[in-house]
Amino acid sequence: MTGRDDDERDAVVREFRDTVNLAPAELELWLDTPESRGVGSHPDGDAESVGHASGRRIVTLLRTRKADLTDDDIAHMRKVIGYVHRHREQRPHGDTHETPWRYSLMNWGHDPEH
Repeated sequence: MTGRDDDERDAVVREFRDTVNLAPAELELWLDTPESRGVGSHPDGDAESVGHASGRRIVTLLRTRKADLTDDDIAHMRKVIGYVHRHREQRPHGDTHETPWRYSLMNWGHDPEH
């Protein structure tokens, strides 16, 4: 890997850790709730939503040493960053505390009320 590649990976890891504001244990507890399992898209009729599966992977990524991250891990981190940034732009008006919008973001490791 070149120094530039290392710099880009480091930047992705930093932005991921800034974007994901739930600790691994917090996210695990959230993912066990009915609210977490009740939001998101379920491709091909899967029982688990895309966001919920991502949340499980995020827990693993947060517990992985930076030196042990794969290119696929970095790609997923980029996906998380993009999703959270796009979804935050779609914030509904009013109280969002108990809304699918917030619950979906939390599945992706970001609580807008944190």
